[in-house]
Order: sequence, then C-alpha cells, then structure tokens
Amino acid sequence: MNTPVLAPPRADIDTDLELLLLIRHFELTLLDLFARGKVAGTTHTCLGQEHIPVALKPLLDDADYLFSNHRGHGHYLARFGDPYGLLAEIMGREGAVCNGVGGSQHILRDRYLSTGVQGQNVPVAAGAALRLKRTEPGQLAVVHIGDGSWGEGAVYEGLNMAALWGLPLVVVVENNGIAQSTPTAAHLAGSIAGRAAGFGIDYELVGGTDLSAIRARLARPIARARTHSRPLVIEFRTIRLGPHSKGDDSRDPRERARLRDQDWYTRYATTFPDRFATADRRQQELAEHCAREVETRSPARWPAGRNPS
Repeated sequence: MNTPVLAPPRADIDTDLELLLLIRHFELTLLDLFARGKVAGTTHTCLGQEHIPVALKPLLDDADYLFSNHRGHGHYLARFGDPYGLLAEIMGREGAVCNGVGGSQHILRDRYLSTGVQGQNVPVAAGAALRLKRTEPGQLAVVHIGDGSWGEGAVYEGLNMAALWGLPLVVVVENNGIAQSTPTAAHLAGSIAGRAAGFGIDYELVGGTDLSAIRARLARPIARARTHSRPLVIEFRTIRLGPHSKGDDSRDPRERARLRDQDWYTRYATTFPDRFATADRRQQELAEHCAREVETRSPARWPAGRNPS
C-alpha cells in the first residue's frame, strides 16, 4: 500500500509549465494537421482544460487506474509524456500506442483506458475500484467525465455501486459549461453537487487554474479516498476554448473572446514571463518536430499473429 498524500507536493513551476505547454501545443498542432488534410476522422481537443490533469498528476501514481474520455489527449500526455506515440496512434503510423486501431478516442496503455462513449467508463472504473479495494488497498480508480455525461444512466449506476460498496473511486468532472453545442444550463437540472449528495458521496468544487491552490485543496480529499476506500466527486469549473471536435464551434465570437480572457495560458504568461516564453517556444518546437517526424513513418501494422477483427 502506498503512503497516502496528506499534503500537496511541492510545486515545480518549470515542470508544470513544460507539461501544460506540451499539451497546448500538441492540441494546436493536431488541429493544424486536420486543417491541412493530414489527419482523417475526428478529434476533440482539451484546449482550456489542460491544467486539470497537470494539477492532478502529483496526487496520483502509476498504480492508480485512469479512465479517460473522448477529450482525453491531455490526460494521456500528463500520464505518459508521450506525444510521439499518441500522434502516431491518431495518424495510424508506426509507433502508435494501440497499433493505430484506437485513434484519437480509444487508447489502452497499462492502467490507462479512454473511450468515446459518454459516461461508459464510470461503471467500468467502479469495477476496477472494487478489484483495487480487494487486492491493492490504497490505490484509486480515477475517471474523467464532462458535464454532458450526467445525462447517461451508466454514471448513476456506477455512483450507486461506488457508494454502496465503499469503493476508492474518484470521479473528475470537467464542467466546461457546454455539451457539444448545448449550454449546461439547458441540459442539466439541479447540480452536480446535489447528485453527489444524493448518493452520500464526498464532493469538492474547484475553480481557477492555480495548480498549487488546486493541489492544496484536493490533497486531503484524495488521500481520504485512498485510505478510507470511499468515493469522491471533484467538479472542476473550467472552459472549452476550442470547438467540440475539429471545427464545429457555433458559439458567438464575443463568447469565445471572453473565454480566452480566462485562459490559464494568459495568466501563466503574465505571472512567469521569462520562464513561460522559454518553455512555450520549446514545447511548440517539440510539437512541430513530432508532427514532421510521425508524418514520415510507415503505416502502423498489427503485430504478427494478432488480428484486430
């Protein structure tokens, strides 16, 4: 059993900046590749939400299960720091994480799993949490969902089981205020806090993008979920800067401008100007190199003796 984290880990602003900006420039590069016809299919970027997996990273460990969703590139990069493998997966090239059959949304690596099916991973994560409780006490199953997923019955089934069985399940809700093109207020009655309370589940509300403040707020609740094997819902009030997928943003330009004013990117650039500029340039160059290098690779091949069908 791991020693529980009872206080937030010491902030390392340089490490945080590098990871935040790696995710930002990966997503921007990916949208550029789509715009230039270099990538087929679809993708959902996490622009504006990059700080969430970065803030959570030091509060989790590799033995925790992490379940992601359709908007999960930041979750994967925060976990593995592997832009080449992820982009190769999206482009179907050699070195792909899942040999090119998972694409942007469906990734399996070690104890990380993402899916494009809304809310589907909550009961799956509850099952993993049950196994952890029985065989690896002190480990967590963490699942990321959005505000739009609260219209799915699977979410409530998973929460009910987690509450009844006392599971070490952490549900991270990235409430960006919009589900595809529908504002949250138009599709969600009541509140996420009220839903957690209905099951008797611990709940934390997090606003802002200060990584140190977020970790200070969440260190003890997450440690409590570990040591006492009890579920926890964390609601992040955040923003979605980009379109729902590649280019389907129907929001008023004035609304998009207002959201840009709230972006962590602007805040951190102002707070740490010199360090930010250096890290920003380095991660932009890394993302561009990643795109050029992966584009030259051969198509991914399924391993010999295995058939994806």
